[in-house]
Amino acid sequence: MPFHFWSLVFFAFGCMVGSFLNVCIYRMPLGLGVTSSPPSHCPHCKCSIPFYLNVPLLSWLSLRGKCHKCGAPISFRYFAVELLTGVAFLACWLMFGRASAWLAAVYCLFLAGLITATFIDFGHFIIPDEITLGGVVAGFGISFFLPQLHGVKSGAQGMVQSLIGIAVGGGIVYAVVRLGKVLFGRQKIKLDADTKIVFTETALCLPDQEIPYEEIFYRKSDSVMLAARTVELIDRSYRDVTVRLTSHRLTLGEEKIDPETVPYLEAVCSELVLPREAMGLGDVKFMAGIGAFLGWQGAVFSLLASCFIGAAVGFALILSRKREWSSRVPYGPYIALAAAIWLFGGKNLFAAFFR
Repeated sequence: MPFHFWSLVFFAFGCMVGSFLNVCIYRMPLGLGVTSSPPSHCPHCKCSIPFYLNVPLLSWLSLRGKCHKCGAPISFRYFAVELLTGVAFLACWLMFGRASAWLAAVYCLFLAGLITATFIDFGHFIIPDEITLGGVVAGFGISFFLPQLHGVKSGAQGMVQSLIGIAVGGGIVYAVVRLGKVLFGRQKIKLDADTKIVFTETALCLPDQEIPYEEIFYRKSDSVMLAARTVELIDRSYRDVTVRLTSHRLTLGEEKIDPETVPYLEAVCSELVLPREAMGLGDVKFMAGIGAFLGWQGAVFSLLASCFIGAAVGFALILSRKREWSSRVPYGPYIALAAAIWLFGGKNLFAAFFR
């Protein structure tokens, strides 16, 4: 078949994969299986979408972005993910197809993971282990069968290069996480006078947000601290007491309590100190997965380039007053974009820089 016949095939197949990625983006953060029931349905009226209205790109356009039954709007994200994935698959074929169809296919798989991670991180500030650790395993295994992925000839060499990429990618970012903990480990939150905050069994509830404990207690040493005017438990109360909560201990003044025995705590205070991370552990695993596919050079480039991309986007948002200096931002999308840049030409930039 002509070369560009396969260009069309890769684009069409990419759009179909994009439809599946939409399922992953919606279900993975909710802990739902991507192949389990219910089948594709409207998120508003829960009506099942028939197969003839589930054609990538065309269905969204023909229905003008609305449910065929209830008329509720369907997010443009669904169309964007399908189109982006189709374009990414096409770009892989055009870039690598003449050298190796298998190489193009593997890079398509890699980009599909980047796209999924990007949209999940934007929406939920997490990157699921199925993508990060799954990427580590997939990249390491594929490197044996396709050593060309790392520019070597034998499967053993390919696995060695992948393993080095995993170690360098994950190791550097983990070092950044540890250093960030030392430099930026605490965040003071000023509250209005006599603000009521609540500690439930699963989260810290502030007046304007709810923070799950898994986002607070990254290490055993992480703690929430405040000087409370009053503290109310179910069976007793305290006045003018210092509160310190870790994952394994609640301290009220001089009294130490097992937090498992305290299902509810209400405190009144004007200032709160929370632990803060420069980057999350999900970014560590994400970079390890990228290193498994791209090797140590690709991992280093992705980290450096993502810093510049993230800084540029952050400053632009701050200058436009769409984000505060202390706002939490997802870093995974910048890493993903940097990895894609490496794939489509970043190698030349990397080589020129080190020359």
